[in-house]
Amino acid sequence: MAVALYSRGSMIAAMLLLGLLLATFHVTGANTGVCYGLLGDNLPPPHEVIDLYKRNNIQRMRIYAPAPEVLQALRGSDIELMVGVANEDLHSIGTDMANAYSWVQTNIRSYGNVKFRYIAVGNEINPPAWEADYLLGAMKNIHQAIEEAGLGNQIKVSTPFSFMVLGESYPPSKGSFRPEFRSFINPIIRFLEENGAPFLFNMYPYFSYSGNTQYISLEYALFTSPEVTVQDGQFGYQNIFDAMLDAGYSALEKAGGASLEIVVSETGWPTAGGTATTIENARTYNTNLLRHVKKGTPKRPGKPIETYIFAMFNENNKNPELEKHWGLFYPNKQSVYQIEFSPTN
Repeated sequence: MAVALYSRGSMIAAMLLLGLLLATFHVTGANTGVCYGLLGDNLPPPHEVIDLYKRNNIQRMRIYAPAPEVLQALRGSDIELMVGVANEDLHSIGTDMANAYSWVQTNIRSYGNVKFRYIAVGNEINPPAWEADYLLGAMKNIHQAIEEAGLGNQIKVSTPFSFMVLGESYPPSKGSFRPEFRSFINPIIRFLEENGAPFLFNMYPYFSYSGNTQYISLEYALFTSPEVTVQDGQFGYQNIFDAMLDAGYSALEKAGGASLEIVVSETGWPTAGGTATTIENARTYNTNLLRHVKKGTPKRPGKPIETYIFAMFNENNKNPELEKHWGLFYPNKQSVYQIEFSPTN
């Protein structure tokens, strides 16, 4: 996970608070899911995790690799899934179609009663990383295997980018991709357009704020600013989430990808380990996020923003310390903080 002005970075957990109720989500109208990471040695078994999603009405999930025990637990659950292809698999899949067929057979077709929504090929890849040479090839091969399996209308193939792919992001109308990345990213944009797939963005207002506290207010980052903070032509911005997202849309427009929809494939706020990392700030951010994503942005108003909160659990095998504290739940399945959301909010 790369850290840039509007990018993300890492995770961890806070003290156990007795008496907190399970967080309650009603996310149908908000198109909101939760990322389920597995980098902890004390996490509950997958079937208990699926029950926790269902009890809290969390109807979408992102996982970072096709763990068989998770896919098995998802059978018949009706939870819509974004499943990842690991970065280390991109070379083999991108250079050999047989490996793409095998991946799809093993991890998708073998689980016919799992509701796959997206395949996220790699995560936060950009030059000069070696995986960048194989990313588009792997996306094309996975897409072909999905098409030949008759699943092309059901499952879309994309790849999540971090915000560091933007060279300019302020004001949002100036959003553009880094010049040195354009030859890498423009063909991916064409592929997404041709196949009706979304552009996946891992977007972290937390890192924008924590790296620039002299310029960005906490209220602007937490959706609590009482007034417009950034005026950009006809559009006024009261929160940095909208500004980041519209900077992404501006970049896509400049790259010829105006028709693409952005899905926020990760966002969240940590509860410990860094600047302004409190339980109350995390609760405020995610509560306001759940309400806000139904509204669209100034540039694209009225259209719900499909969003995935990072993360379901605090994961104790992550480093540095900040990485351990992004969870909505402790590993004992007790909520870190209560979130109340209803479709009428």
